[in-house]
Amino acid sequence: MKTKEENIKKDFDTVKTFRKIKDRISKDLKGLNFSEIKEYLKRESSKLQKE
Repeated sequence: MKTKEENIKKDFDTVKTFRKIKDRISKDLKGLNFSEIKEYLKRESSKLQKE
């Protein structure tokens, strides 16, 4: 059974976007202790809720 290759133009690349977000968060959290991480997450999650 043959498979068709379809050329699909993506307007939004989910994997690329989430990888970029994950890398940014990882870089931001590097070297922080537990309480600093909690504050970071509170601060960043409040930004998401405003959008």
